Amino acid sequence: MATFMDVHRGMNGITSEQLRQAHEADLAIEKEEGVHFEKAWADPASGTVYCLSTGPSADAVQRIHERTGHAPDEIHEVPLSI
Repeated sequence: MATFMDVHRGMNGITSEQLRQAHEADLAIEKEEGVHFEKAWADPASGTVYCLSTGPSADAVQRIHERTGHAPDEIHEVPLSI
């Protein structure tokens, strides 16, 4: 399994509840692509949301986010962590 950080832009003013709902939507179908969304962070002022996930590929992460209505602007594989 690879680790990915994806970035969503244009979500200005996102609330804690909206972030939670988006994350829960991903969790509800993540297994269909073999993905697991670990955590999400948001900066409402800049409209930027970050999601940390593991999965077989960036494409799998992309497909889940697209299906739940919030496709990322970028997905980065993160091969190293401590």
